[in-house]
Amino acid sequence: MVVKNGLSNIVGTENVIDGNDVPGHYSGDMSFAASVRPQAVVKPNTMEQVQAIVKWANETSTNLIPLSSGPPHFRGDTIPAHEGAVVVDLTRMKKIIRVDRRNRVCMVEPGVTFGELIPALEKEGLAPLITLVPRSHKSVITSFLEREPFTIPRFHWEAQDPLYCVEVIYGSGDMFRTGSAFGPGTLEEQWAAGRAQVRGMGPSQVDFTRLLQGAQGTMGIVTWASIKCRPLPKIKETYLVTSDKLETLIDFAYKILWKKLGEELFIVNSLTLSAILNQDSNKIAEMAGSLPPWILVYSIDGSGLMPQEKVDYQKADSLELAQSFGLELKRVAGGASADDVQKIISRPSTEPYWKLRYRGACHDMLFLTTMDKTPGFIKKMHELAGDGNYPADDMGIYIQPMSQGTNCHIEFNLMIDPENKGLAEKVSRIDSEGCETLAHMGAFFSRPYGPWAKFAFGPDAQTVIALRKVKSIFDPNGIMNPGKLCF
Repeated sequence: MVVKNGLSNIVGTENVIDGNDVPGHYSGDMSFAASVRPQAVVKPNTMEQVQAIVKWANETSTNLIPLSSGPPHFRGDTIPAHEGAVVVDLTRMKKIIRVDRRNRVCMVEPGVTFGELIPALEKEGLAPLITLVPRSHKSVITSFLEREPFTIPRFHWEAQDPLYCVEVIYGSGDMFRTGSAFGPGTLEEQWAAGRAQVRGMGPSQVDFTRLLQGAQGTMGIVTWASIKCRPLPKIKETYLVTSDKLETLIDFAYKILWKKLGEELFIVNSLTLSAILNQDSNKIAEMAGSLPPWILVYSIDGSGLMPQEKVDYQKADSLELAQSFGLELKRVAGGASADDVQKIISRPSTEPYWKLRYRGACHDMLFLTTMDKTPGFIKKMHELAGDGNYPADDMGIYIQPMSQGTNCHIEFNLMIDPENKGLAEKVSRIDSEGCETLAHMGAFFSRPYGPWAKFAFGPDAQTVIALRKVKSIFDPNGIMNPGKLCF
């Protein structure tokens, strides 16, 4: 009651849930993290309320767990590691603060989803850089704070993209704005002077935004962010490039990226594409069986003054490149239509979420590598699945080139029946034992959820020491999501 009264004084009684009234999705998710019920959930809707909650938490020594996306959750990063925590649910903070067409940037609060942002940007002739068919309740800010890859590698120059500046309430209770949002002047004064919050570094030469990316809410709570957008295409053509050999598609992708052609470009296996395109599990299995093992999704679009001319020359160059590798740019493959694919990857997932359609639940294993090394990791994952008696045919695979193709995100989606406890235990063993094997092969766990953290931080004691010093500066009482990462 003391906790509820303290939080109610900040946000109102109707925006605090405590005790047995706390819904189950706040205490457990589809990861293998232990279920821990928070003592309360608080739902602020302004930066001032967030700041007041953080100050209250420091005064009462209460742990805070930030959350800005709706369920289902998959990573374990929003589940309290200790009892007595309070979840700060930011889903009420839904303002699209500004859309700047000239500078191709938008500023949004953490509760804004892709489904809400897309139509707002379309009115200004812009489109977001979107992740692969995100959940309908997925926060835009969380996606990019957690460095989830988007599907257009041509716009990805370095790890921070497409995030620019943020406003954050650090664990100390201090409000801070990073990059060019820091000043001089208020945001309104900057806008009046024609400035936009498009420089992430600063103040001075420190990039404070990077301290928050991949931090799983252990440093502070972001209350808005400015995010890079792209021009809304006037013409778009999408193709499916299929092959029995992944290596052939990788060589083709490298060449496309080197020539700076196209827009969307990623590789999936037949199960992943089928799950994205179909709602029914039987239809997923049917399409997966009719498709070639590997599909590269590739789009060309035109915007600006001569959109058709741009599409025409890029299509001609792409056709020539495809032929040199013995490949075709197809509009239909194995019952999958390129037009249907384009419609779906331009929007959030319909319900049920595509990863849950085939078996009902899904566990992801994901990391960074380079495209040329992905066949070796895939071979090893199939070996791990065989050793763990997991049906490898139920494993989706997604390869997303990043940073102009210099590296890539690879994701294994281990789809399981949530009622099959024995299979879930097998997948848990594959996750805990397999990630060590993959790490020794060179997998870089840039988003080290749960047990992956020991492989991301364990070999580098000096980095752990430095990070703990940094956290002690920005979160001196250790209230922000303790027990995650190396904290």
